[in-house]
Amino acid sequence: MAQVCKHEGNKFRLRVLRLSSQMGRGKIEIKRIENTTNRQVTFCKRRNGLLKKAYEISVLCDVEVALIVFSSRGRVYEFSNSNIKSTIERYKKACTDGSNTVVEINAQYYQQESTKLRQQIQILQSSNRHLMGECLDSLSMKELKQLESRLERGSARIRSKKQELVLSDIEYLQKREIELEHENSYLRAKIADLERMQQLNIEEAAAAAAAAATAAGGQEMNTISSNNFVAARDLLAQSMMDVSSTSAYAYADKKFLHLG
Repeated sequence: MAQVCKHEGNKFRLRVLRLSSQMGRGKIEIKRIENTTNRQVTFCKRRNGLLKKAYEISVLCDVEVALIVFSSRGRVYEFSNSNIKSTIERYKKACTDGSNTVVEINAQYYQQESTKLRQQIQILQSSNRHLMGECLDSLSMKELKQLESRLERGSARIRSKKQELVLSDIEYLQKREIELEHENSYLRAKIADLERMQQLNIEEAAAAAAAAATAAGGQEMNTISSNNFVAARDLLAQSMMDVSSTSAYAYADKKFLHLG
């Protein structure tokens, strides 16, 4: 029982320690201090800490350290475990040498890549000449057999691709033939319908013309009969006038003859 209580107590203390560690000091937000006095006090404290850290790392690690700080008022604070000017000159030289080294490394890299590409181009050109049947004197029997196998495989692939394209063209033409046949059937049906409609229109027009001619013919017969009657009447009147004139002339002749 006592061991159980001791175990539970240890677990409780561990839980308390975890909570206390989680509730420790929070992170300070890094931003500009607006108050001038507080900002100056913080600068003095942090400056001294920074100089101390620079000194410690120079001693502990045996390195050359140079530190320059300009305050907001323009004052300069510096630290160097040697001469700060010599450290700055060493830095400039290291940057210049580093730049030259980088340029040299890049030049060497591009030169190597250019050499590799030229070699690859030469190999490809030689392979192409071999495939064309040129420059075969330098090839051995084994290389010639390998080249022959490559050509046969390539020829087989070419024939297969060609046959595939031919079959595809044939299939397309067959589909197109069926489509054209359907279009022709449709056009024939349309032409037949148009001819049938045209024939019906002709027959209807002929029937209408015949009916109109029949009606006009009856009216014309009536007109002709009336005109014949008028013409006969006029002819009879003219004949009577001619007869009268002839009788008058004959009478006058007879009268003159009687007097003579």
